[in-house]
Amino acid sequence: MRLPVWVVPAARLGIALALSCGALAIDAVAQREPLPNPGGFNMFSKQQDVQVGQQNGAQVRKQMPVLPDSSPVTQYVQQLGRKLSATMPQPTYPYNFHVVQQKDINAFALPGGPIFVNLGTITAADNEAQLAGVMAHEMSHVYMRHSTKMATRQALAQAPLSLLGGMVGNGMIGQLAQLGISFGVNSYFLKYSRGDESQADATGAEIMYNAGYNPIAMADFFRKLEQGGGARGPQFLSDHPNPGNRVQAVSHEIASFPQKQFQQDSAQFQRAKQEAVGVKAYTAQEIQQRAKQGGFGYSGANASTRGTAAENSVLPNGNFQTFNHQEFQIRHPANWQVFGDQSSNLTIAPRSGVSRGSVALGVIISGYQPEGSASLDDATHQLMSSLRQSNPDLRVIGHDEDIRVNGVAGKSVDFIGTSPLQQGGRGVRERDWLVSLQRQDGSLLYLVFISPDAEFGQLRPTFEEMLRSLQVR
Repeated sequence: MRLPVWVVPAARLGIALALSCGALAIDAVAQREPLPNPGGFNMFSKQQDVQVGQQNGAQVRKQMPVLPDSSPVTQYVQQLGRKLSATMPQPTYPYNFHVVQQKDINAFALPGGPIFVNLGTITAADNEAQLAGVMAHEMSHVYMRHSTKMATRQALAQAPLSLLGGMVGNGMIGQLAQLGISFGVNSYFLKYSRGDESQADATGAEIMYNAGYNPIAMADFFRKLEQGGGARGPQFLSDHPNPGNRVQAVSHEIASFPQKQFQQDSAQFQRAKQEAVGVKAYTAQEIQQRAKQGGFGYSGANASTRGTAAENSVLPNGNFQTFNHQEFQIRHPANWQVFGDQSSNLTIAPRSGVSRGSVALGVIISGYQPEGSASLDDATHQLMSSLRQSNPDLRVIGHDEDIRVNGVAGKSVDFIGTSPLQQGGRGVRERDWLVSLQRQDGSLLYLVFISPDAEFGQLRPTFEEMLRSLQVR
């Protein structure tokens, strides 16, 4: 289902389940060091960096086992990431942080903001400052624009300036792909030079210092990897070659910084590390094998060769967990996640059920303010008209019916439309079940349960269980 403009899906904005950011106002960030100017020639605009990151981030989530945003480990990493991001020059890139269920010690950043940290990195870190150092190092690659600078150099080497001049603009990314330039998993443009690593170390040290962490912890972690990994070392050191004596270089970098009290290890880090130990982690070989078999889920709007929801292991696993919103409480399948926060609209779905601003499988929960003083019936019909304006191919099945959800009066109506999924080059038929409930101020709280039509009968008991659990505040 394509979302109306007043619904804010996580797939479009990259938002995760929000945590309080009040902890960012700590004394340690009062003293800050300015970050260096990225400089250097780059064919890509900063907006195109973001576009590249968003496009390839979606590919990563299809090819690799990425933990849902509702995972306690992911929530902790995102909280730590926001703490680091808050120190960046404004306006900054839309940094977002994800955890990959991979045993290998590694992390990587895509242009424009997406940061992926392996479970193995979290379990290998001795303290929060070391993990913050890895993340700050990756954020530095984004800030210094290393990947798109490398791509620019590659493009200049392959094509004359006259041709490259015609690539500038919205079509540049697709045209560069014809030159073999892309930024997906294992891309050449995510494997950095020693010069880039030196810059990322220096800039990452400043980010850590500004956030209140001892920058030496970053160098200590890299030294630990080298000592424990032998000549070859872990994958991280293959992608991030040692530019030299990291400890000495970082010590020299921060020698002129004003002294201040650095943060101690946090209980949150220890809890997240314990959680990470208990999460299933795959080896690189297992992930490669799964990728050959189709990856870790279907790809929403691009699923032309992946089949339907039931064929791709995204159906509810039978376990439920409770989500508390400031306006309601609801239980949902434990293997689905919540996209959104307390102040915006929500989508509850398997990660692969959401793609490019469309929901193929899951539930949207949002609010609607009708025009004037409208009855429940009138307000629901206004909402139905708005939904159909955003999705012109929606057709009502039958007629709307009265319903009560835990004592609250509501309306229920079914729609048929076209799913963002495709099969055999054609759109899959979609079933949408709308339930609207009227609040005391006359506005509506509504839910849209969404599924490919062929799976709706199988999913309806889950949708009904979710609805029965709904408590409006």
